[in-house]
Amino acid sequence: MHSTIKDVAAHSGVSIATVSRALNAPQLLNAETLAKVRESIQALDFMPSARGRQLRGVATRLVGVVVPTLANPVFAESLQGIDEAASASDYRLMLMTTAYDSARERRAIETLREQRVDGLIATVADAESNPLLDELDRIGLPYVLAHNDTAYRAAVSVDNRRAARDGVCALLRRGHRRILMLAGSFAESDRARLRYRGYEDAMLDAGLMPQAPLELDFNAEDLPPSLLAHLSDPAHRPTALFCSNDRLAMIVIRGLRHAGLSVPHDISVLGFDGIPLGEWLSTALSSVATPNREIGRCAWRHLASRLGLPGDTSAGPIPFKLPHSVRTGATIAPLIDPAARTASLVSENPA
Repeated sequence: MHSTIKDVAAHSGVSIATVSRALNAPQLLNAETLAKVRESIQALDFMPSARGRQLRGVATRLVGVVVPTLANPVFAESLQGIDEAASASDYRLMLMTTAYDSARERRAIETLREQRVDGLIATVADAESNPLLDELDRIGLPYVLAHNDTAYRAAVSVDNRRAARDGVCALLRRGHRRILMLAGSFAESDRARLRYRGYEDAMLDAGLMPQAPLELDFNAEDLPPSLLAHLSDPAHRPTALFCSNDRLAMIVIRGLRHAGLSVPHDISVLGFDGIPLGEWLSTALSSVATPNREIGRCAWRHLASRLGLPGDTSAGPIPFKLPHSVRTGATIAPLIDPAARTASLVSENPA
């Protein structure tokens, strides 16, 4: 049997009116009382009734948006697409970021629910097994995932596994065989896990043994010295590196150059996301390009359909996959045989 607002009031030792304020106007309560009520809500697994709010005809015309970070331009692009489409329907956005942290992800979604948003668009750490999304399903709050590639929930994305495979195949076609993958933490991104499976697919299809991924904190600003040393060591250095997103690829390129290595002469680097900033670099970033702004727009169309907005009833099937492409850029190059490279250097610098 589900807990009621009366149960929460009794558990926390406050009035029903105080619990109601905690849910609907938390700014009116002092921090100690609000914390006490929230602890009781969590302990009792209490969920306010979204259906009841809908029956009362209350609509805030607010949509919550949850993304890991705005430091990665891919999410800023997606947000731009959501805002453009939502504004045209006279909806406002409330944005929360999670910094790839599961506790912050929970707080973000709870905060948006407290603000009585009509629906959510979110990018979460794990779309397949996520108790937060299970809760939203249970209470009936409409949501659509953006970038999460899952067959089990409403989501808009690219086919991450296939896209990664296509990217690694582009490296293989250029003669690379020693290809490593650098990824953000798998525990914090189901996208990174799927992209690694795409890397595995391409390597196995080519008769090569996939290597274990090199995992890096998504929030890192620089390569850890140990990782940079590994990539700089001629005995272990790959000829090509596939990065699970463009931001990591740019961090890698900067680190390698500081270590005296040339991209792509010493190591080819391929990113994933196709952010415009990558094309503006002096050496344009090679990347698996995804339509990030359109992912945001499409996520809004699907949410609008779930909200029953007029004119948004034919958003198409869910989950929805958008096309990707491989942008060759200038940070990947054909593998040059070491003997041929030595001969080339001698001809350029005769004794």
